[in-house]
Amino acid sequence: MSAARTERRKLVAQLPLRLLIVLCVLGPLVFAVLLKAQSGTPSDALFGVWVHTSGYAVSLVVLGFAANWGFPIIAGVLAGDLFAGEDRQGTWKTILIRSRTLEEVFAGKALAAIGFAVALGVTLGLASLVAGLSVVGAHPLLDFAGRELAPVHVLALVALSWLICLPPLVAYTSLAILFSVASRNGIIGVLGPILVALVTQLLDLIGRGIWVHTLLIGSAFDAWHGLFASPAFFGPLLVSEVVCLAWIAGSLGGAWWILERRDFTGAAESPREGWQAPVRIALGATALIAFLAFASNWGPVGVTARRLTASLAPEFRRLTSLQQDLLGHPIPADARYRILPVCSGRAAKREGPGDWTCTMNVYVILAGDTQPLTDTPISYDVSVEYNGCYKATSPPAYVGQADIQDTRGQIVVNPLVTIYGCLDIL
Repeated sequence: MSAARTERRKLVAQLPLRLLIVLCVLGPLVFAVLLKAQSGTPSDALFGVWVHTSGYAVSLVVLGFAANWGFPIIAGVLAGDLFAGEDRQGTWKTILIRSRTLEEVFAGKALAAIGFAVALGVTLGLASLVAGLSVVGAHPLLDFAGRELAPVHVLALVALSWLICLPPLVAYTSLAILFSVASRNGIIGVLGPILVALVTQLLDLIGRGIWVHTLLIGSAFDAWHGLFASPAFFGPLLVSEVVCLAWIAGSLGGAWWILERRDFTGAAESPREGWQAPVRIALGATALIAFLAFASNWGPVGVTARRLTASLAPEFRRLTSLQQDLLGHPIPADARYRILPVCSGRAAKREGPGDWTCTMNVYVILAGDTQPLTDTPISYDVSVEYNGCYKATSPPAYVGQADIQDTRGQIVVNPLVTIYGCLDIL
């Protein structure tokens, strides 16, 4: 398509796209090198505590940051000024009289922006993998069930995780196109997806229902979490694909509906002046955000005590065995090893995201005995997000220091200090 080729050449000639390419290629490498140079870890991110142990964890941490901010920025920079720039420069008439229909111009611009967005997403994923594996190494990684996954297995899961995040990237790009067409303002077009991502993250902090959260573009970036659970769950993945398709179709359809009703043959339109339009937009956006915040409690609750205990208890069991093996104190094969977890939300809250407390009552009964050899309660402070992902931490008095020495004399991460997991909230 000649219109798409023309738009691709125009985008390549622009400095913002070249800067994005440089950031996508070099950003993960700089991040990995900085992590290597310091002892700290981004423990608040999923798999963050393992960035010094496995290069695959580095790629997944980069994916988490890209989903929150990187992809909305890519979408806004690529497509936010794509149509508004023609209004600013007054070039619509020139374009449409060069044997190009409005349909061809719209399709060419949309395909060029979406194509470059997907290419940048793939580039960022490959760069993060190369950076992690070259700086840290292709070592095994623990999944959300406490199982150690082989490098080849992890590589396939990480690559699939990045691919799963491409549809919401296309959805954000389509939304930027809508902002660009509707506002005729490049600033609004560029900042629009970023503001939507910010509002999405603010809404994620409130409400217990899953309906509003599931229908937002940002929720689709969480669909890969189910790949690392045991058993794996795919409900959020299927729902997110439908949601992304709806956002893409709605945004592009709305942009075309607005564009085809414009009159490009008449006199040049003067810029809209006055404060009425910005005020109406601000009031409308505020009302919409307030409604979404109110509606965030609608629908079933995804995070419950039953689901949290069912996820955390078996993972804690496997990680305890792993820790004892690292320390050279393996649990006897003939011992009966039981864990009775009790999870409750703080401030009398019994369901929903937020801060929880889980106590693991550990019982070890040796063969031939009827009474437990040990009865040890181990408490965890658990922070659960709206998407069902949680981070559980326990003080050193219960599980030991963050770093321990294994039987080979090497310093390794204590697997019981920070436990990551994700629930199926559907």
